[in-house]
Formats: sequence, structure tokens, C-alpha cells
Amino acid sequence: MAERAARGGLPLVVKVGGSLAETGRLRRALAIIKAARLPIVIVPGGGPFAENVRELQRAINFNDAVAHRLAMLAMHQMAELMMSLQGGLEIAQSLDEISAVLRRDEVPVWAPLRMIADDVTIPAGWTATSDSLAARLAELLGGTHLVLLKSVNVEKEASAKELARRDVVDPEFPTIVARAGLSWSIFGPGNDAEFAAALEAEGGF
Repeated sequence: MAERAARGGLPLVVKVGGSLAETGRLRRALAIIKAARLPIVIVPGGGPFAENVRELQRAINFNDAVAHRLAMLAMHQMAELMMSLQGGLEIAQSLDEISAVLRRDEVPVWAPLRMIADDVTIPAGWTATSDSLAARLAELLGGTHLVLLKSVNVEKEASAKELARRDVVDPEFPTIVARAGLSWSIFGPGNDAEFAAALEAEGGF
């Protein structure tokens, strides 16, 4: 088994917000993740691709179930973009594929549609965005720690419910992390060095 997969037990789930592509932070975030010595699964946000879905829905009025699927495809588009910016990343669409990519000592970037399309625990609408999907993946992986890379700084003591009220995370996120008993962290634009240090510590979360 590759060194990256062997060292850390359960892989860390890191949701990389799509907004990082627009703030110039995406390349650095991906480089930090690839340099880590523990297994990591990236969950891409939808970013501008998901925003295009929102705009199209407003323009032609299709239902939320369709928008939900298209938003997950937007995450797949962002995964392709991430692969173009950083070597050693590979798209994975199932738990088996995630495991296979980790065994090759690469970083899986999760495209969620195949796994989530029929998942009844995830509402088919905008109340469950990539934040909730990342939490669901962490749950499916056995309750591993979840990291959200955001374009906003938040207080470490803020609860999931408070962050949902402030639209920092989506409305379903608190329910999923509570149900799964997940530990989670958020790193904003001023916390990249702290994020890198936590990855180096291989247990700094």
C-alpha cells in the first residue's frame, strides 16, 4: 500500500470551496493538500459552474431536483479544473475508486453524482450544497474529520447551526454533522499556513 494511504488511517475529507478559484487561492490550497503526508479526499465546490446552474434555473424555471443533479455535475467540472492545476489528483466517483486512488498514492477528487443521486438522506435542492455533500462523504467513510476551505474567516468556537444561520455553510450541514458525530474545521483565507501545519502534524485537527 502506498505511503500516503498507509500513514493516516481514515482519509481526511477536505472540501475546497469553488470560490477559491475566483480569489486566487485555489492553486496554493491544492499544492498544500498534495504535499501532505496523510490520505486526503478532496470534495470540490461547484463555484462559478454551480452559479451558472442557479442563473439558468431562474431563467427557465426547472425544478430543484434537476438543479441538484446539475450542481453535482458542476462539482465534477470543478474537479476537472483542479486536476488541470495540480498534478497527482484523480477523479473518483465511488468509495472503491477513492480507495484505489489512495493506494496509488494520489489524491482523489470526489465527483458525487453517482453516489448521491439516489441518497435519500440528502435533499434534492439548494439546501444541501457541497458542504453537506462533503459531510455526507465523511460519514460514509466512517466518520472521518472534515475540513472546509472557505473564502471567509470564522470563529473557531462558532457552531454549525450558527454558521448555517449566517450562510457560511448550507442549511443541511448541521443536521449531517450532528447525526454522524463528525468533527470538523473551517480554514479561511487567513488560515492557509495553519491548515498546512495541521496537515504536517498528521493529527493536528
